[in-house]
Amino acid sequence: MSDWFNILYQNLQDTTIIEVIAVVFGLLSVWYARKENILVFPTGIVSVLLYVYICLNFGLYADMGINAFYFGMSVFGWYNWTHQKGELKTRPISRISNRSKISLVLLFAFFFFIIRFVLINYTDSVVPNIDSFTTAIFLIAMWLMSLKKIENWTLWIIGDLISIPLYFYKGLILTSIQYLVFLVLAVMGYYAWLKIINKIEND
Repeated sequence: MSDWFNILYQNLQDTTIIEVIAVVFGLLSVWYARKENILVFPTGIVSVLLYVYICLNFGLYADMGINAFYFGMSVFGWYNWTHQKGELKTRPISRISNRSKISLVLLFAFFFFIIRFVLINYTDSVVPNIDSFTTAIFLIAMWLMSLKKIENWTLWIIGDLISIPLYFYKGLILTSIQYLVFLVLAVMGYYAWLKIINKIEND
């Protein structure tokens, strides 16, 4: 237990103000997403841009690329949530179709195998399978979030559940705790959106 607190203390000492701001805005983004508030995207954009800078400085180029993807999806989602068929109109929460589910499974497999290939052949990753799995899940989750599909929360929950022990294993205790908070917010977000979509479908 003392080792755990020592690692946490060391992580806190090594944390920069930029990382703190990135984490705070990341948490705010998930909080606003849970409330179906459009501020999910501007707060998310601040967080991911800061993480692009952080990852670039630390040579974490794969993570930098993922956050760049998040940035693009945040810009798209910001527009998509507020427009329908090119008109300024709030988009309602919806579900993905069965046909879309098949496409998303294939897209997930594509992301997984591409990322796994890169990690195995071009990095020193010791957990390429898990890293590839969670990254592929988060990419699909972000896409579904931008489309305002309720299933995005299910994928965030799965990814968070895997990421908590993964980052703990890597010694990144603070990040592990952050994903624990993300998990709680994702569960809350799912039930909040479920309540809304059930009301829409029953009206």
